Amino acid sequence: MKKLKVLLVDDEEDFVKTLSERVSMRDIESNVALNGEEALSMLKGDVPDLMVLDLKMPGIDGMEVLSKVRKAYPQVQVIILTGHGTEKDGEEAKRLGAFAYLQKPVDLDKLVRTMKAAYKKKLEDAMVAATFAE
Repeated sequence: MKKLKVLLVDDEEDFVKTLSERVSMRDIESNVALNGEEALSMLKGDVPDLMVLDLKMPGIDGMEVLSKVRKAYPQVQVIILTGHGTEKDGEEAKRLGAFAYLQKPVDLDKLVRTMKAAYKKKLEDAMVAATFAE
């Protein structure tokens, strides 16, 4: 089975690098982007299965990245992971197409379960799309 590929996007470098190491121990391949611009440019070269995205970042914030990703790469599932979000942010993220909205600090097992659920949805969406394409 293909390894799940995730792009982790967060401007807190220590946090995101630690997270990357921890998910790789659970057989999830990850790349790291430290801001929205970097994340969007990385997508041009290598499209992951899903993205774990912080909301509050310098430059392009997470909501704008989410909106652009869902338009340009609808197959990429996006999980918002933020330490500064509000209920309103959660509603807006869902409206823009986020798969899930999680608050930091997040339990790693919960995050991994959410990633796997998002990946399963991606695969199901792809199968449905293929069925209609025939």
